[in-house]
Amino acid sequence: MSKPRSISMVVTVKAGPLEVFQALTNSKSILEWSGQRGKVEAQIGGKFEMFDGWVKGKVLAYQKGKALSYTWHPDDWDEKAEPSIVRYAFTATKGGTKIVLKHSGFPNEQARKEHHGGWTDHVFEPLKGYFASR
Repeated sequence: MSKPRSISMVVTVKAGPLEVFQALTNSKSILEWSGQRGKVEAQIGGKFEMFDGWVKGKVLAYQKGKALSYTWHPDDWDEKAEPSIVRYAFTATKGGTKIVLKHSGFPNEQARKEHHGGWTDHVFEPLKGYFASR
């Protein structure tokens, strides 16, 4: 059996854990920092969509300011491919919030490589810019 393909990242954002959580879950805030529509329903089993519907899933964990998790299945993956799992943990630090991201269960190594750069370019850098401009 092959080793599960995953990404682990640690990023610090200059805002409190509740603010960061809200930026990642509130549709208006998602549009402001990403420039695209997103939706995270505030309940287990709730609907998750990001990047104008390019990726869809279901909410697995929703703990304000502490943890967020959802399934992740982009439109360009084979329909039969199992969704991957995204997990965030948020911890207050002196400089803001430490975000620990784990994204696991990619269907292949190519998808894992593409997503590694994608998290930086399309989520964490825009999120840092969003809080820096406030």
